[in-house]
Amino acid sequence: MAVDALAAVPPFVYVLAAALAVPLVSRRVGHALGMVATLAVVAVSALAPAGAYVQVGLFGFETVLFNVDAFARLMGLIFGFIGAAAVLYSYASRADNVQTAYALSYVGTSVGAVFAGDWLTLVFFWELMAVTSTALVWHYGGRAVRAGFRYALLHGVGGSLVLAAIVWYYVDAGSFLFSAAPEGLAAGGEIAAVLAAIGIGVNVGFIGLHAWLPDTYPRPHVAASVFLCVYTTKTGVYAMYRAFPEGHLWIAYMGGAMAVFGASMALLQNDMRRLLSYHIQSQVGYMIAGVGIGTALATAGAFGHVFNHILYKSLLFMTVGVIIFRTGEENLKYVGGLARAMPITAAAFVVAALSIAGFPGFNGFVSKGMVIAAAHKKHIDALWWLLMIGGVGTFLSFIKLGYYAFFHGEYDGSVSDANRGQQVAMVTVAALCVLYGLFPDALFAILPDAADLDYVTYTFDHVAEGLALAAAGAIGFVLLKKPLGKVGRVPDVDAVYNPAVFYGTRALVRGVTDSYAAVDRGVGRLSAAAVRAAGNPEAALRRAGVEPDAPTTDGPAGPSNLSAGIGTSVLILTVVVTIAVAVLVFV
Repeated sequence: MAVDALAAVPPFVYVLAAALAVPLVSRRVGHALGMVATLAVVAVSALAPAGAYVQVGLFGFETVLFNVDAFARLMGLIFGFIGAAAVLYSYASRADNVQTAYALSYVGTSVGAVFAGDWLTLVFFWELMAVTSTALVWHYGGRAVRAGFRYALLHGVGGSLVLAAIVWYYVDAGSFLFSAAPEGLAAGGEIAAVLAAIGIGVNVGFIGLHAWLPDTYPRPHVAASVFLCVYTTKTGVYAMYRAFPEGHLWIAYMGGAMAVFGASMALLQNDMRRLLSYHIQSQVGYMIAGVGIGTALATAGAFGHVFNHILYKSLLFMTVGVIIFRTGEENLKYVGGLARAMPITAAAFVVAALSIAGFPGFNGFVSKGMVIAAAHKKHIDALWWLLMIGGVGTFLSFIKLGYYAFFHGEYDGSVSDANRGQQVAMVTVAALCVLYGLFPDALFAILPDAADLDYVTYTFDHVAEGLALAAAGAIGFVLLKKPLGKVGRVPDVDAVYNPAVFYGTRALVRGVTDSYAAVDRGVGRLSAAAVRAAGNPEAALRRAGVEPDAPTTDGPAGPSNLSAGIGTSVLILTVVVTIAVAVLVFV
């Protein structure tokens, strides 16, 4: 009975209700309420039995607001848990109630998207997720405002493409329900598939559509970045699976390219949060590769990596956030040797870095290995090499970040370690990174269809592969250390399309405005000439080069007085004005 009552309310309701209440109470009470609401998502996700619940009519269509299957359950578990940890971290990092309310609304809309049982509900929460995350970015002010505008614009375009794909799907399937077409949005045909891939590709950071990630995530409050690094891209991976449940090789190759590109760009960064943002793209590449491969092992590996990535990536943003919180510095060049003053933060960073790099004994090794093994078993050799190269780049990047932040040099100033609340949040997440690394069966127990997988994590070959990647990364850092120290800010594709869009839009607006102004001036002059001609036609004829005929004794050869009366003048003016209005409207 209690379970049925718990499953009767979609879990996003708890979080959105808390978001509305948080600004009305004290910081302590508000953040405690946020933690309770996000932990309620964990409880509902764990206890609700499989099946569809809360079927309603939305905009006149049959929809499912709460659908529980293995994929949604996994997403709900990790979304709720990390939401609670991030709320605790926000409280300890002095985030105000309004910011946390925006963050909770972002969490709630993301939870609504992953528990949706149809495309209409999913895209509804998908768009709300873009709005709430933009508000979270904007709240910080300063440079975050312009970055938030660019973020909102790109996600608005991506959401519109997804909606267009869903319309194609509906035309073919006759329903928005996922169950109407097991092959996903690809059921709408090639156009729907392309629209869906590109639209969702914005959220997951396809190469060329990714620049919003490193542009936006380093801008807001450090606690806001912990939320941002989790929900948008992982909801995108979930949606990509729903759109292409049988996979697609092109998507798999894009994932492999993302893994290499993101790691390469991260290696060149000195802004700590910008480096981490590029690694979101790189690690999401492994998830997208798994979805694209489409086998049971690859899909399980993709969602296992979603789960693990949320743990270690949020932990990385927490540790870097503590550095910024204590020193006020964002750039690696202005910090160093912090391990002595910040041992808890340094230890948490090492756990997160080894996890993201896929070192044996940590959770990233488990799920990343599953995706790489899936590519190997399908004999997709080019993709396998891309994923391996991405792994080397990841080791390189985090050796660089850890070395310069915690072990090299000495920070010029007094600094203390993370406070109690930050430590609790970091240590809890770090413990799970180790737990799921040492006991992979604990992860397999919550993965979709993992019980039937023919995969063993700790074999000699797998461990040797992980150690080889680590060795290659260490050797590479030694060789590249000096050149990397000379690298400044490296431009990305937004260095081209941001000014192109800005100046192109300005030129378009000015061109349209100038054209209408020219038409307006021409109509004004025509109207004035018509009024003058109606009032004094003889003068108008003379200006036109026509001399009116003079009267004769036998009778006038032409009209002796061409001046129009008031009625005729009004009629002529009305006709001219009507023509002018028509020109303005239709030209």
